[in-house]
Amino acid sequence: MDFDNPEEHRAIRNAVAAVVSRFDADYWLERDEDGSFPHEFHRAMADAGWLGITMPEAYGGAGLGVTEAALMMHEVTSHGGGMAAASTVHINLFGPHPIIVFGTDDQKARWIPRLVAGTDRCCFGFTEPDAGLNTTRIKTFAQKVDGGYRVNGQKVWTSTAQVANKIMLLTRTTRFEDCQRPTDGITIFYTDLDRAKVDVCRIPKMGRKAVDSNAVFIDDLFIPDDDRIGEEGKGFSYILHSLNPERVLVAVEAIGMGQDALRRATRYARERTVFDRPIGMNQGIQHPLAENWMNLEAAYTMAMKAAWLYDHDRPCGAEANTAKFLGAKAGHDACLQAVLTHGGFGYAKEYHVERLLREVTVTRIAPVTEQLIKCFIAEKVLDLPKSY
Repeated sequence: MDFDNPEEHRAIRNAVAAVVSRFDADYWLERDEDGSFPHEFHRAMADAGWLGITMPEAYGGAGLGVTEAALMMHEVTSHGGGMAAASTVHINLFGPHPIIVFGTDDQKARWIPRLVAGTDRCCFGFTEPDAGLNTTRIKTFAQKVDGGYRVNGQKVWTSTAQVANKIMLLTRTTRFEDCQRPTDGITIFYTDLDRAKVDVCRIPKMGRKAVDSNAVFIDDLFIPDDDRIGEEGKGFSYILHSLNPERVLVAVEAIGMGQDALRRATRYARERTVFDRPIGMNQGIQHPLAENWMNLEAAYTMAMKAAWLYDHDRPCGAEANTAKFLGAKAGHDACLQAVLTHGGFGYAKEYHVERLLREVTVTRIAPVTEQLIKCFIAEKVLDLPKSY
């Protein structure tokens, strides 16, 4: 790895910052209050070409790698927008990967340019209430009929479904009990979100109010054959291609929020005077913040290592999972310490750190829990017996 900061990477950071900085922390506080989707931010990122940073150039994208996407998303969360800003755009970076790798030329031509332009907005129907992280146990079923499939089932934690017009949907086309292997019989579709057949119910939640999360109920949705991605029954292996990039992006997003919170905390510690001295003179304030800085820097280094490995076609499962674990924890710890450094004012919304703490929390939960990451490292790196 080269730890120099290449000119092209500085250019990406500066260009993303130029867009993101137009939407200050007060803008995101307003979205946190009113729950409105940040359409202006989404449009600005699309107009600047950032929604297509990882998409092939042949379809209007920039054709860049996970490293560049990580630089972009780290910048997105470093200016007060938190996970609301990140979740507005990062679905475009890893979500459509099955289309890019396994879609037909016709499918790529139909779908990718519209995603890059921000004309189409996609939500992802993967998680189910009774399956959780055990994806092989999903129950949403696509029954083969003439010309396509009839789908029935339920999804949960489907983000942006209130504003999306497309859905990438993970289904079973062969029931679990009829499969030779648990991972068989799963199929991916990318299709219109037909609200006459799909009921979308918003879930009130702790943070990221501006980017909706939903329970989705699918009743006899018809999906044409042309909207199936790849082979029937091979969908589980297809989604594996996007897991490591997603972990890297979530890691740098959490790190960006933590660094944003740390800057706010240190500024407050320099300016806040109690007992005739700035509170930042006190080691009780200094030491936790210094530790936050060290942990954030270490997590960022692991995240960029994972991105570099992925972009060079090297195995990176351990590094990507570790980056997600370390990044989420370091980001969360920094946001919490920022609230504590502000004292009572940390509880006030006008200082923004309480919002960052609420928003960073989701990175410790999704897209994979800390416990499963530790199980993965124990089994795949330390060669210990599988525990689940």
